[in-house]
Amino acid sequence: MNKRLLVRAATYASVGIAVFLLILKLTAWLRTDSVSILASLLDSALDTAASVMIAVAVHIAQTPPDKEHRFGHGKAEPLAALAQSVFISGSAAYLIIYSIDRIIEPQVLSHTDVAIWYMITSLILTLCLIAFQQYVIKKTESTAIEADSMHYISDVMANLLIILSLLFSQWTLLDPVLALLIGLWILRSAIKIGNKAANQLLDHELPEEMRQAIQNTIMQTPRVRGFNDLRTYQSGPNRFVQLDLELDDDLSLMEAHAIAENVTEALRAKFDHIDVIIHQEPVSLKHDPQHHTWGKE
Repeated sequence: MNKRLLVRAATYASVGIAVFLLILKLTAWLRTDSVSILASLLDSALDTAASVMIAVAVHIAQTPPDKEHRFGHGKAEPLAALAQSVFISGSAAYLIIYSIDRIIEPQVLSHTDVAIWYMITSLILTLCLIAFQQYVIKKTESTAIEADSMHYISDVMANLLIILSLLFSQWTLLDPVLALLIGLWILRSAIKIGNKAANQLLDHELPEEMRQAIQNTIMQTPRVRGFNDLRTYQSGPNRFVQLDLELDDDLSLMEAHAIAENVTEALRAKFDHIDVIIHQEPVSLKHDPQHHTWGKE
């Protein structure tokens, strides 16, 4: 399946399952009054909103470049992921406060046997969604899907803790204490999502191992004498690479252009969704300290 279609399929699956889980957990909470299930319910409500937002962001990010957006719309993905992290943080803060209140004034749970089956169903559906998302991430490296999947992974931990609290419902403090742990776990996930999204929005360099692979590919291209001022960043699914390519002084313009094209094609063959900008320069300028503005590689 086409990578763009895979990413879209993952967003549709996420929205569909999020809505179903929201209804399932609402029913379970109304029957038990469990604060742990309420925690999971609030999380699912945000999951639904966030998944819809991610679906819209992915659609925007996949829109081809236009006259007003020459570098494409890829930053819609990390922007949505950053907004998602804010929503998740708010949910976690509310849950932590609510859990502390229940620790101070614990309450006995009811209909726990029925609620356990609700949560087991929720757990199975969440695991199926995560498996599909991880497959899509492996194939596409989508930031938005990765952010969405990280949140659902935290849901698995939450569901397991909720089932545990229902099984031992006679311990009235267990339910709010586990809910508090879930809230802290969700907050940690939100910080990680926000950090990664902010790095992309601030044009953070690609990972070092990827930069090293880019450098090796450049130097393996015939007739390349060196390079400098390598700059990289990622915008949604798109990667951007810019560099100065050092070539022999006496090459004709056509020869220099052909070598630069070979470098571009080699990088495109190795990396998906990569945009390469190459400036050709004489290798004799290599040792000119005033010529390089971004440091030598």
